[in-house]
Amino acid sequence: MVTGASGTIGSAAARTLAELGATVVLNYNRNPDGAEAIAGAIRQAGGRAELCAADVSTPEGAEELTGYAVKQLGRLDILVNNAGITRDGLALRMTESDWDAVLDTNLKGAFLCSKQALRPMLRQRWGRIVNVSSVAGLVGNPGQANYSAAKAGLIGLTRALAREVASRNVTVNAVAPGYIPSAIWDDVAEEAKAAVLAQIPMGRTGTPQEVASAIAFLASEEASYITGQVLAIDGGMT
Repeated sequence: MVTGASGTIGSAAARTLAELGATVVLNYNRNPDGAEAIAGAIRQAGGRAELCAADVSTPEGAEELTGYAVKQLGRLDILVNNAGITRDGLALRMTESDWDAVLDTNLKGAFLCSKQALRPMLRQRWGRIVNVSSVAGLVGNPGQANYSAAKAGLIGLTRALAREVASRNVTVNAVAPGYIPSAIWDDVAEEAKAAVLAQIPMGRTGTPQEVASAIAFLASEEASYITGQVLAIDGGMT
């Protein structure tokens, strides 16, 4: 189950997991066309994908999504908490509604989905939760106090949940991507892009596939003794 599956990282994770044999439930809230396109690509490649529209920032949405996945598939093995939004602005000018919107989707949504997903995972004594954090959660980012706080909160959530469920063979880890090309990145001025690249020892942005591959590894049996960890995928930036 991948939340925010129509986004850049979410779609790459969904495709990669499907290529490795997983049946993927694609969650979306605002981009049905994008989700349909990802599902179509997975099916065309011979995989199985199900679609579920739900607002994971609400208890009802998280319950609906997880219930749909379990009903369709009979079990739930992997949860990728990727749903996220931005409402950027300097903290002094940031509205309370912009703060709440980002925290509700990016952090509370991950908590709500994890809470629902853990029920079947604990019963079956196997599960993988991978939270998509960000380098913003590790070092902060000016103009993104809400986003940075939410992504840092995801790291704390990851480590706490990992300790709570480890005895049931359920692991909880996080990835912290750096700069990954997206529609937002395309709109950034060239001078600003150069300034960002100067901070990255590898001198380039990452790719969605590089993040997706890390997610797939953490969701695999090969990562069964790894839990409570945060993997930065940032070209050495942090």
